[in-house]
Amino acid sequence: MPRIDGPTHGEGLQAVAMALLILEHLAQQRGDVGVTELARALETTKSRIHRHLRTLLEAGYIVQAQERYRIGHRLVTLGRTVSENFDLATMAREEMRALRDRVGQTVVLSRAEPAGAVVLATLPGQDMIEISAKTGALMALHCTAQGKLTLAHAEPALRDRVLLSRLDLRTPHTITDPERLRAELERIRAQGWATAAEESMVGVNALAAPIFEGGGGMVGAIALLGSIQFIRREPAAAQIQQVRQAAARISARLGWTLDSAAG
Repeated sequence: MPRIDGPTHGEGLQAVAMALLILEHLAQQRGDVGVTELARALETTKSRIHRHLRTLLEAGYIVQAQERYRIGHRLVTLGRTVSENFDLATMAREEMRALRDRVGQTVVLSRAEPAGAVVLATLPGQDMIEISAKTGALMALHCTAQGKLTLAHAEPALRDRVLLSRLDLRTPHTITDPERLRAELERIRAQGWATAAEESMVGVNALAAPIFEGGGGMVGAIALLGSIQFIRREPAAAQIQQVRQAAARISARLGWTLDSAAG
């Protein structure tokens, strides 16, 4: 087997990196993209882009229409396979259990969706009276800790659409004023956690932190759920720290880093 080192090894890594950048750029576009646009976006030469496009075409990862390009069937299939194998509940199970054992309250894991936060798993707390969330339930965007986190990290268009819609009054504490909710979402995004004290159900509060994937996007949340007696409107600093650390450890398993956050 030939030894791979020196310039050959470096050039190979650069080629792989450039091919991935091309795929990422094409995947983010709604229409076909030309060579000149790609070269300008990736700050390289058209001849270099051409070389990588030929390789990606032959492999079926992109398709060509005249002199423009878009993602191909093989990349779509690969993405679908990865998505099917992406089991957030399985990856978060150990952290959920550790968090429940440390704090004693019910732990809820949710997935971020445009319609709300979908409950993926619930781990009951250690109190005699159990407060829980049903697996598969859709938690509202405007009046739950997980939902507000989802909305705080959503695309501006989705956030604006929700703020312009009718915000249901679930309890006397539900935020239904759009501007007040917008300010709340900005605060949540800045501080890195959210609560929803009695906003969805009287006597109940949740404390949630976001889970990020490698690209920096929010994919879900981990939360403590319990009585307002144990999770107060202003949660204890230790509770906030425990939830945020659990979320960060799950995010790290998904490839998230501080560099991802900065990007």
